[in-house]
Amino acid sequence: MTTDALVQVDALGPAGAYRARYREPVTDVTGRTVAEVGLVPDPYVARAMAALRKGTTAPLEQRRAMLRTAAGLFGSATLLGLGPDDYQHLVSRVAGLGITAVRASTEKIVARCASAWEDAQAARPAGAVTGWRDPEARDGAALWSRRGDVFGVHAAGNHPSVHAAWIQALALGYRVAVRPSRKEPFTPARLVAALREAGFGADAVVLLPTDHAVSATMLRLADLSMVYGGDAVIQRYGADPTVLPQGPGRTKILLAADADWRDHADLVDLVADSAARSGGAGCTNVTGVLVEGGADEARAFATALADRLATLPVTHPEDDDAVLPVHPVAAARALETQLRSVAADAEPVGATADSIVAELGDGSAALRPAVHLLASAAAPQLGAELPFPCVWVAPWSRAGDGVAPLRGTLVLTALTNDDALIDALAEERTIRNVYVGARPTWWADPRVPHDDYLAGFLMESRGIVSTA
Repeated sequence: MTTDALVQVDALGPAGAYRARYREPVTDVTGRTVAEVGLVPDPYVARAMAALRKGTTAPLEQRRAMLRTAAGLFGSATLLGLGPDDYQHLVSRVAGLGITAVRASTEKIVARCASAWEDAQAARPAGAVTGWRDPEARDGAALWSRRGDVFGVHAAGNHPSVHAAWIQALALGYRVAVRPSRKEPFTPARLVAALREAGFGADAVVLLPTDHAVSATMLRLADLSMVYGGDAVIQRYGADPTVLPQGPGRTKILLAADADWRDHADLVDLVADSAARSGGAGCTNVTGVLVEGGADEARAFATALADRLATLPVTHPEDDDAVLPVHPVAAARALETQLRSVAADAEPVGATADSIVAELGDGSAALRPAVHLLASAAAPQLGAELPFPCVWVAPWSRAGDGVAPLRGTLVLTALTNDDALIDALAEERTIRNVYVGARPTWWADPRVPHDDYLAGFLMESRGIVSTA
């Protein structure tokens, strides 16, 4: 992976590492080139997918042991020329993500890799067995089976934690192809290298850096795929039963009148943490806050939130206390222009009303949090997501607005003790995760589905009766 000058990211294909002729620079937050990624052509992708199709799946206990070994390697070994500290520093500098968040992501990937099989069982129906030898199959049962053999992953580069998810596919017996983001290819490269060193064969997992056009070949030749992206991805793949799209979250927090946020300062901290954790670029970072009690109450909360977010340090991503995302200055200015366009008639609140860009003096800039006050919960900005802490606050009325402004939400934290309101939120199926009480929106647990269980997409139940 490394040379004396630049880190090199190569494909990990069916015949081992492959250095593609066409190479694309990977830059850090100052715009300096720090790595190159080789983009493989269409015929290479087709050959790799054919190798996966012909590959064999290791027995379950062997897969579980290899995953535990891979977890340890990912967290502590030197892989592809980078030790764990070098890898985390590089990801932080390239993605502009705080180093503490990158370290936490490493720990998450290690944990999810070690327990991938066990985590997947949360999606298994209660009446299903995992093999025909199970004693319950003698009287008849459901057999939990793969829907295919080859799984494609079109990964995102906004956060390394996205790679904690697809490991379950290997645990369930799929052969997996990963197309990394060209912005941050280091995490999937390190993970695939760890998996291979742990024993997964070149016909079991491959890394295929390539452009968007060629990645369509990977998706076409896989049985099932997972694709990350924005609204365009949802529109393109939403109706395709073989693709699991991972789109915007439009995550929200509802502060009902009985939450008494004025008397509980920790609720302001909870909303601020939900907005800014890991740089605010994830689909589970809150972007919309609805406040019951009228326009004055919403304004008061927006001001308190903006004041709290203004205390976050402005610093380089590799510093231990870094939270805010960092980009090259030109990219940061472009995002500020996009914010102004999206905000339109919304009222900016707090210290960043004039500018969210804080230059760091080396060609990079931190994006400070933005808080805007909306006239109503029906304002279109409530569903807008931008890749930094950006919160839209609006007044909300349970009688006038109801659950309508909350539809299409990935995670909703509801601060209320009103059972009738909780019933209404729990029954609204377009709210994918309902957290009642003081729970940050970024909170996750393997037992709790993200947007349904990945294993629910990968597996199906068939009938089995066996007296053998």
